[in-house]
Amino acid sequence: MNFNKELGIILFIPFAFFMFYKPVICFLMLGTLLLFFAIQSLLFLIKINKNGIENHGKIVSYESDEEGYKTPIIEFQISEGKTFTGTPYFHTSSDLNKFKSYNKNINKTIKIIYNPDHPEKFILKGNSSNFAVILLIIVGLIFSGISIGNLLGYNDIF
Repeated sequence: MNFNKELGIILFIPFAFFMFYKPVICFLMLGTLLLFFAIQSLLFLIKINKNGIENHGKIVSYESDEEGYKTPIIEFQISEGKTFTGTPYFHTSSDLNKFKSYNKNINKTIKIIYNPDHPEKFILKGNSSNFAVILLIIVGLIFSGISIGNLLGYNDIF
């Protein structure tokens, strides 16, 4: 999923201020941001699994990010005959992806689900993205809960 850089700057300024003034607000901001991102991702996954169109795509290559995690570049054709090539809109990677080459998967056919209104937004069918969303929700709830508890005076961790 894409992150807006202007929004990042707007969030960084209060975060930097509260880091020195009252650090517990930083945990509340992080928890809220994680919960927002997780709920947005969960709603997207529910919508695409409910209304999306299942299709077959072909892995063209893999793209590595700056940390070494690999994301497949998929090519698929929609029912109107247009061909799309891109990375999944929501994809999770594990630490094993840093070390594997995945060369045997190139030109392999896999199942995808794409949004009929925006075919460039697609996911891999059967990917373990639900686990990542659940983990984000748990971490966001923990951060928010600890910070709200501290602001109400129930714990003295910070």
